[in-house]
Amino acid sequence: MNLRPTPQEEVFLSLAYNRFYDLADEITEDSFWEKDDWYRFSKVISLFSVYAELLAYEPFKYVLEAIKKQRPPMESEIGGPLFKFIRNIFAHFPLFESWNEVWLTKGLVNWQKEGLTIDRFLKKYAGHSKIKYRFWEPEKKKMTYMSINFPKKYDDNKIFLNEILAEKEGVKFSLIMMRKILNTQVESVKNEI
Repeated sequence: MNLRPTPQEEVFLSLAYNRFYDLADEITEDSFWEKDDWYRFSKVISLFSVYAELLAYEPFKYVLEAIKKQRPPMESEIGGPLFKFIRNIFAHFPLFESWNEVWLTKGLVNWQKEGLTIDRFLKKYAGHSKIKYRFWEPEKKKMTYMSINFPKKYDDNKIFLNEILAEKEGVKFSLIMMRKILNTQVESVKNEI
């Protein structure tokens, strides 16, 4: 199967990949984590938004299917549905000014209509066991351990985003996984002016 991008897709992919890598470069710097909460939050929102838009490019459907078969359990679900879930929280509930403030309840999620993406995700994964990960930061020669904690229940108790995924470690981990998935579609990297 030869899925070559159309000219319109090439324009979008070029812009989106450039934006993603610019954001990724900034977020991986230690100095980024010293910025104020709102600044960090706005950059992270952009990162998740660009990534989710890139996943709409058809070849990523096949990448996530391959990950499901070839990688450890839940990696495909994290690289696809979990990251889209987080992006959708940011898009549909632009009510918070920092990662640690973000919370949801079943009533809030379904304030307009039940059964949409966030609701479906929480119904499916509430009660799922914790997933532990580690990632290596070669430039810092540092191994970081973190976990993804799905909510125990999905009801009208507050579910905080930072309890699912800690901000600093969770965003760094997300970024590494996103980059791995996105890099599957990169043939070469060249500087264009």
